[in-house]
Amino acid sequence: MPALCRDCLTEFDAGRRCPTCASPRVVAHDELFSLSIAHMDCDAFYASVEKRDDPTLEGKPVIIGGGRRGVVSTACYVARIRGVRSAMPMFQALKLCPDAVIIKPRMEAYVEASRAIRAMMEEMTPDIEPLSLDEAFLDLTGTRRLHAAPPAVMLARLIRRMRTELGLTGSVGLSHNKFLAKVASDLNKPHGFSVIGKAETDDFLRDRPVRMIWGVGAAAQASLDKAGIRTFSDLLRWERTDLVARFGSMGDRLWHLARGEDRRRVSAHAPMKSISNETTFGEDTADPDLLDGHLWRMAEKVSDRAKAKDLAGRVVTLKLKRSDHSLISRRISLRDATQMADTVYRTARGLFDQVGEKGPYRLLGCGLSDLISAEGADRSGDLLDPQARRRSEAERATDAIRARFGPDAILKGRALR
Repeated sequence: MPALCRDCLTEFDAGRRCPTCASPRVVAHDELFSLSIAHMDCDAFYASVEKRDDPTLEGKPVIIGGGRRGVVSTACYVARIRGVRSAMPMFQALKLCPDAVIIKPRMEAYVEASRAIRAMMEEMTPDIEPLSLDEAFLDLTGTRRLHAAPPAVMLARLIRRMRTELGLTGSVGLSHNKFLAKVASDLNKPHGFSVIGKAETDDFLRDRPVRMIWGVGAAAQASLDKAGIRTFSDLLRWERTDLVARFGSMGDRLWHLARGEDRRRVSAHAPMKSISNETTFGEDTADPDLLDGHLWRMAEKVSDRAKAKDLAGRVVTLKLKRSDHSLISRRISLRDATQMADTVYRTARGLFDQVGEKGPYRLLGCGLSDLISAEGADRSGDLLDPQARRRSEAERATDAIRARFGPDAILKGRALR
């Protein structure tokens, strides 16, 4: 069976240890050197950057997030062992892990690290489809001759370079399509390298829970549960037409994924359709200050991403999920496209007020869609709001100060709620 040492990159026949360096960090699989679709996911990315930049944090539980009324952005694995999870309210995380070190996000540091990783990927292949700052799909088909090494070796080399040059780690999933590559990358985190081959696909999936499908959240899982679908074996018992009749387009997708089929290509140039941010609360809440604070922080994140990609959106969307999982969605088209946090927040806040319900809610989100180039956006002002242009100029000035002195150089009061 083909095997690879993840430390010295020696290729050999399967064994428990590398014959060259005696490392136990070995990956072995019959199809190891013939697969070329990969998913790379950094391990606890934000927390790892913080631990790298501050060695005194090593071994300590680290949580990236806001104050006691904020939520967890991410947590290191030490904190995760204690039960801390992303999007968990901070007060709950501190109950589980009272000795945690709380650090406010430093997006400029995370973006810089992400760009360095992306540059390493681009040396391997142009076919990279980023999903976020810390994860991406890669298609290394046809790169063996260029690099004089199969894709598995190049991926192990990428992870080694990340560790030695950037002080960061990641987990790799290697398979024959995007769905299975992403599933594989989650199998053995952190520091994982997992392979799912074509020959084993059916056996691998058969008894796995359908919740492992990317995009199947709590609401979708509840619908599948009602239909008696909990595992891939359950899905295989359904006819394709019946799945489509019950679940629409998702039913067709589920039929293919149950058979390990995913025809989506790794697309480096897929146009971005929307920019959004949402959070699921650990406990349902109707607290108006807490909800307003979250809405402002989400608007800032949406705005930051739009500005980073030089995009603006004509449509603002608000998303709310009640305690019974029922969904409320509101959207409004703007006269002019925007990328400003103030405009996104005020528009989303107006949509929230129109809903007229006090909650409680388990999820809150907002976003921008109908995206265009930012050139010419936010120029005409608002005749009904004479202060809009002044707030826009203040936000641009704030962006410049943050870019120079860090994201915490200036904070709005509502961001602390």
